[in-house]
Amino acid sequence: MPCLVGILALMTPRLAVVLVWLFSDYIGRAVGDKVLVPVLAFLFMPLTLLAYCFAVNTHGSLEGAWWILVIGAALVDLGIIGGGAKKRRRREITVSR
Repeated sequence: MPCLVGILALMTPRLAVVLVWLFSDYIGRAVGDKVLVPVLAFLFMPLTLLAYCFAVNTHGSLEGAWWILVIGAALVDLGIIGGGAKKRRRREITVSR
């Protein structure tokens, strides 16, 4: 089951966040009573939220290699956002010619 959620997280991270939030306390244990942080992470960096929750629930805190996991997820999230803008810009250039 965790492998299925991992594959789902790479394909549709927001859906994976919703499913993890609905069916477990995984996110709640990682972020505590904060509400704004998970909502913003859901909107802007869902894969980073999942990686952070995995690191905190598995190890207890962010130390060493767990930072690499979270930073890697953040880079993937930023790449997904940047790739979409680049593709959109390229499409606008070809349409306007």
